[in-house]
Amino acid sequence: MKHIYVFETKTEYEQHEAVIEDFKDQLTDYQKYLEQNFALNDLPKAFVWTSKEAATSVFSELPIPAFTNKDSIYFSPEVSAWKELFLDQLEDKRNARIEAYYHNLPLNQLLTIAGHELTHHIDLFVDEFDEEREASIWFEEGMCAYLARKYMLSESEFQEIAQVESQLVDMFNDRYGDHPLDEFGHASYQGSLTSIMFDYWRSFLAVRDLVEGQFGNDIHQVFKTYHAWHHEGRKVPLTLFFNMDGR
Repeated sequence: MKHIYVFETKTEYEQHEAVIEDFKDQLTDYQKYLEQNFALNDLPKAFVWTSKEAATSVFSELPIPAFTNKDSIYFSPEVSAWKELFLDQLEDKRNARIEAYYHNLPLNQLLTIAGHELTHHIDLFVDEFDEEREASIWFEEGMCAYLARKYMLSESEFQEIAQVESQLVDMFNDRYGDHPLDEFGHASYQGSLTSIMFDYWRSFLAVRDLVEGQFGNDIHQVFKTYHAWHHEGRKVPLTLFFNMDGR
């Protein structure tokens, strides 16, 4: 996997060089973990480090500066830009605890976003990026967040982000929670940043509950059940196949 740097000036790159080099080292460790445990058989061709502006206006039109496009991952290491984005998620609401968390965003939490994108490339997911993904996108997105966070964060850091995102789901459920989890992204990419993120928050929480609750931390059994749903023809929504009431 090549690492490519796309910044307008050398000075701009140098401002983020320390974060990039630290993240690259930790992503290499995470890559090995995925290769050994979760069928990461084919790496993306490139990891493109770039600015938030380029990520959201040149390489894509999405408001989130981290994504996979075909065989490459695009990611902005601009910590200040991520803090601003996360605070924007609150829209017109106020929450002192969440605001304090994002004002002091731990670098490890930012690293997990890069890890999330790498996890998309494991071969345990049944859909491909260039296919129309239906009915199970919540599982893939939630699992990518879960695996990256479980590996890269301490237990206290993991619990902290889970609590923050659980609060965010509660805060915005009346506004954006009018569709089942199996309809991940229901009109969200035509809506606000928060409408997009809402489904990511609750997908992560749903996968956490599956792994640590229903399946007793047997993450491979979770994948086996997911594969059984696919091989049996996806006759029911995935949440129903998992016996997830109220999702």
